[in-house]
Amino acid sequence: MAGKIPRSNDNDYSSDIIKQRQDFIEQETGAKLHHTKQFSFNPENMSGNIENIFGVAQVPVGIAGPLLVNGEYAQGEYFVPMATVEGTMLASYNRGMKVIRESGGVLTTVTDVVMQRAPCFVFKDARQARDFTLWLDQNFLEIKARAETTTSVGKLNEIERYHVHNMVYTRFDYSTGDAAGQNMTSRATFVACEWIREQNPHMSHYLLSGSFDTEKRTSSVNLLKGRGRRVTAEITIPREVMKQHLKVTPEAMHYGQGISTLAALLTNSSNNAAHPANGLAALYLATGQDIANIGESNQCTTYNKVTRNGDYYYSITLPSLIVATYGGGTSLATQRECLEIMDCYGADKAMKFAEIAAGLVVAGELSLAAATRTDKETRTNDWVDAHERLGRNR
Repeated sequence: MAGKIPRSNDNDYSSDIIKQRQDFIEQETGAKLHHTKQFSFNPENMSGNIENIFGVAQVPVGIAGPLLVNGEYAQGEYFVPMATVEGTMLASYNRGMKVIRESGGVLTTVTDVVMQRAPCFVFKDARQARDFTLWLDQNFLEIKARAETTTSVGKLNEIERYHVHNMVYTRFDYSTGDAAGQNMTSRATFVACEWIREQNPHMSHYLLSGSFDTEKRTSSVNLLKGRGRRVTAEITIPREVMKQHLKVTPEAMHYGQGISTLAALLTNSSNNAAHPANGLAALYLATGQDIANIGESNQCTTYNKVTRNGDYYYSITLPSLIVATYGGGTSLATQRECLEIMDCYGADKAMKFAEIAAGLVVAGELSLAAATRTDKETRTNDWVDAHERLGRNR
């Protein structure tokens, strides 16, 4: 029978208890720990981020850039840390960033900021449920006041409601400052729901999460309504820049994008982009974001055209970009350093970070979309060639 993982009720992050767990793992599994044992930070700073800690997973971190961003919050050139084990990826993003610089930068715009918790309220029949939707509207200000007693940062801005059968699905929409806000909104919504329950004794019951927020999953409601930060990044690339650095014409890129968009429709894909999850996951891992939020954050739509001047216009909207510069894993030692490289750690930095993240996605999209085209004359493919040179373990 397997033993019980050592834990301490007094301090589960002390050097002593960590050593006990390391010894336990070696004894129970036969594995010999060496690299996972070594880390440079104070393990007691991990409280609130992980349980049963015994070491670290060291993931290579590279740097890409500079990325030229013409945003409302991010203005200038940024070197972007990316943690990955996929060879060729940073080289590809670097190429895209060069194209962006040669084109005068990527324009970024944040159009909305919202984080949800989505209770479902259940009633005896549909008529009671219908009447409850009206009651929510009439009592919004009181519900808002109750929710905001739990936080100095979060603000309840709206309660969406969707009446189905004898149930009312809702989305409590908050602004959450520089935090991602999932935990913040959970606490605030629970307090609000308890007050709502007291005022509606005929209610059968409620679920704090009815899953209409579709947390860590793609969904049509988040594509339209947003979750996290809705950011658009766009660029017009001069024709000669495309031909010189991406080895493709605007017409060829536009043609290929149309084929990719049709494939996204046929496969019911969450987006019609090439690989937004690639760059975002590497950025999230380096900077202490909740990596599972990639399930929402990579959802997007792209639009492109050949301009009247023969240049190439490309735009991407990320409606559910969930990022934070405060709280969670952002204050951990190595993650904080990566945020500081971009001047994105701490208060009043989340919008800037979101714009950099969106610009990063554009760099990756341009580079990969061009690389997958096969040169008609040389019969070569940059995508294949790059992986042969950089992406294989020799």
